[in-house]
Order: sequence, then C-alpha cells, then structure tokens
Amino acid sequence: MVTFPILAVRKVIERGKTDAANNGGFRNPYYGLKPGQGEIPGLWLVGDQGVYIISNGKLADGERPLVLYSEECHPIGNPDWFHYKQRHFGGDDGIEFIDAEQLIPLFDRNLRCTHLNVQLTETEVSLSLIAR
Repeated sequence: MVTFPILAVRKVIERGKTDAANNGGFRNPYYGLKPGQGEIPGLWLVGDQGVYIISNGKLADGERPLVLYSEECHPIGNPDWFHYKQRHFGGDDGIEFIDAEQLIPLFDRNLRCTHLNVQLTETEVSLSLIAR
C-alpha cells in the first residue's frame, strides 16, 4: 500500500487540468496504444524510482508534470524505497491511470479523511481513504 495526502492529490489533479487547458488536452498514459483512453482528467500512478503520482495534462516543451511521491516510497529520505516498491508495486516499472471522476467525489464525501490509500494486486488497483 502507498499513501498520499488528499490535499496534495487535489493539487496534482488541478495542475493536470490547468496544463490540459493551456496545452491542448490530456496525455495518453498508454503510450498511444489505446487512443482516446485515459485522455481525461486524472493522474498517473507511477512506479520506477519510487512510487508517485503525476499530473496528466499535456505539457509545453521543457515543462515537467507535478510529481507527488508516496509517503512510504520516496527515494530521497527512505533507504528502503526499492524493497518497498517491489513489495507493493512490483519489480517492473509501470503506470496506472486513475480517473479524477472517481477520486473527487470520494474526497468530497469523506472530508474527515486525510490520505488516499492505494493498494495494488496483479489484477487491480484499490482506492480507499484514511484519517491520520
């Protein structure tokens, strides 16, 4: 499981929407293999050097997406990040798209919760909210 502060997740989603408005839409998380899928507001859950989420709006040349590392799997400050990533995300690098239309209503219904909890299995991504 990896967790992210909800307020910061909202900022990642908003940054994606702003980038999309300024630069012509949303990026396709499937490297063009599934045209039209995932080109909507959301975020990408990425596992490579740690586990993090990034904004998905198209970017102008030289711009970088907003990145938010999980609290448990940041390569700076957590010497065990590699083993944690392998155990909770898998050994291979990867990207999972999470639709903002799933997240925002979940956040809005649970205002006392502070963190998004993401659990991955070989076949699914589960989202839940927790209070810390």
